[in-house]
Amino acid sequence: MDVLLDVNNLQVDLPTPNGMLHAVRGIDFQIERGEMLCLVGESGCGKSMTSLALMGLLPRRATRRANRLAFDGIDLQTLDNRAMSKLRGNRIAMIFQEPMTSLNPSYTLGNQLCEGLRQHRNVSSREARDRAVYLLERTGIANAAERLGQYPHQLSGGLRQRVMIAMALMCEPDLIVADEPTTALDVTIQAQILRMLRDLQREFGTAVLFITHDLGVVARIADRVAVMYAGQVVETAPVAQLFARPDHPYTRGLLNSIPVRGKTAPGSHLDAIPGVVPSLVGEIDGCAFRNRCSLAREACAQTQPFVETEAGHHARCMLAEACAEEVLR
Repeated sequence: MDVLLDVNNLQVDLPTPNGMLHAVRGIDFQIERGEMLCLVGESGCGKSMTSLALMGLLPRRATRRANRLAFDGIDLQTLDNRAMSKLRGNRIAMIFQEPMTSLNPSYTLGNQLCEGLRQHRNVSSREARDRAVYLLERTGIANAAERLGQYPHQLSGGLRQRVMIAMALMCEPDLIVADEPTTALDVTIQAQILRMLRDLQREFGTAVLFITHDLGVVARIADRVAVMYAGQVVETAPVAQLFARPDHPYTRGLLNSIPVRGKTAPGSHLDAIPGVVPSLVGEIDGCAFRNRCSLAREACAQTQPFVETEAGHHARCMLAEACAEEVLR
């Protein structure tokens, strides 16, 4: 196994007027070279905070700590701002959710595409321009050379997101962190962007951490999946295993709430997970999902280990086997 990114016990805390907010509570995952790992969970579960922690872009008042946070053997916790800047945009790139707020409205697309490459590589302006044109064409943008002179407001949302993907690939990074890059797009454009991103990822051999709340997206593009709930990763598995045999009650609840064509009758009530997510301000004892779980026992109030239920499949639940049996009935 050639591990590119190794995260162990990552924690992110933010002070609030009501106490300390534990946005990320000791998560573990690994990404291999060339792998697509989808980090999935509902809004507010800590997905974006995880991505910002990896990139060193957390708010100033936030604190990050981990037992291990290593990229290709480099301890990211020991890097100062200058050293992190040499990695960011070079070997680790990020695609943000809303390209209109990520692209500078005052600069042309050509300036923004070429700037990062010339900062990290010793290339001429002509070489940088040729690279930009090539990647715009590879991301499906017609008349790429002419687009370099345009500004972000002159493009549609789908084209701006393609530009962001091209920008992320300019320096041929080893890892791309994509934070819900298709959420603001309509379904047709979303499908095109996802297919293109998957094709480019395979072509360039780039590892991708793809953050989403959409299990349909996960099924379409993931190699492996990590499910987050209340600041923790509660289950990780190869994508086929996760959909065939979810071992955590929360994952099962997410899958059961998806309407199935041909099985879910029009006008019928959809399944939903009862209750609400617990507050992440202050400490949470035991399983954070136990108050919403039909399988919960008294022992769930104790610390839940992250156990391997089968090869490559881990769940943070002492009742994982019972959960899987209930799903398969």
